[in-house]
Amino acid sequence: MKDLLNYKLKENVLLKNRFVLAPMTTYSGNPDLTLSDEEDRYYNARGKEFGMVITAATAVSQHGQAFTNQISAMRDFYLPSLKRLADTIKSGGAKAVLQLHHGGRMNAIGLYENQDIVSASSIKAERTNAVTPRALETLEVYDTIEDFRQAMIRAIKSGFDGIELHGANTYLIQQFFSPHSNRRTDEFGGSLEKRLTFPLMLVDMALKTREEFASKDFIIGYRLSPEELEEPGITLEDTTRLIEELSKRKIDYIHLSLSSYKQSSVRNKDDKTPIINILKKHNINNIPLIGVGGIETKNEALEALSLGFDMVAMGKAALSDKFVVTNILNDKPIKKVIDEDSCLPTNMKKRISEWSYLKDKGYTVK
Repeated sequence: MKDLLNYKLKENVLLKNRFVLAPMTTYSGNPDLTLSDEEDRYYNARGKEFGMVITAATAVSQHGQAFTNQISAMRDFYLPSLKRLADTIKSGGAKAVLQLHHGGRMNAIGLYENQDIVSASSIKAERTNAVTPRALETLEVYDTIEDFRQAMIRAIKSGFDGIELHGANTYLIQQFFSPHSNRRTDEFGGSLEKRLTFPLMLVDMALKTREEFASKDFIIGYRLSPEELEEPGITLEDTTRLIEELSKRKIDYIHLSLSSYKQSSVRNKDDKTPIINILKKHNINNIPLIGVGGIETKNEALEALSLGFDMVAMGKAALSDKFVVTNILNDKPIKKVIDEDSCLPTNMKKRISEWSYLKDKGYTVK
């Protein structure tokens, strides 16, 4: 049985436990997008509990910014803010991983003057109030890869232990992988092979950037959503190919964005096989896998590991209970009341209070 403590992620990288703080947007940076005192308090508390903390989505460029008051790595101006964030996470003994992000067509409207909303193709997202994005020119796609590279260099300079490429949750990297949002006819679109080009170029860039600017201990992860509901949309068959390609490149972990660690296909309701059972067979080099979704007890964490995950990420439970890992490891019930003692930034707490499904999961906001 896999032990929940002292997980060796790679040769010289030991995590104090297998629990990971899931990346969750805080909406709580300062007006200039630097780390706020409230965010510092939130991350400091979680760094004391988790083996690894993945930050909220961090904008790699201005046209990558998706949220109000989003953490930013778009310019060198943000180096002091990023260093403060890395230091506050690591002060509790957690590994600090900066999630690099571009929102693409999912960016909120009105974030800055003359906002430019871009995507792989000029296809509107299937959501309320979606706008039709501008398709990136071929040279702009290469510029975007350079934006990710520069943001990664800033993460290294700031003292982060690693980065995660946010290829999930319908944002730009996923938009290039998806047949719904990518209708391009250049080298970045068309067939599945070509839709893989942008995500894999980012991964190859990250590996090369580590070789040039960091030690081999620097962590490189990739987050993905296994399926899309849109037609045409990403299928499990598409994702098995992505998993194979990521595994070949021997990155340090693959993070599956799921609603439940036992989740089965959302496209084929008749297939009740957990997605992890399907995807792990295509993980040819046994890259560590992170699962997320509904983990609130020690038994659930151990079950997730038994299914094939190597680490477990937590979201809702980590928001309500700043001692969530300690309580789970000691077989104690977690705190499900989100209050002042949860150490959440004000704007984040306000957003969470609007989540209608929290009550169904037994959570309350005070």
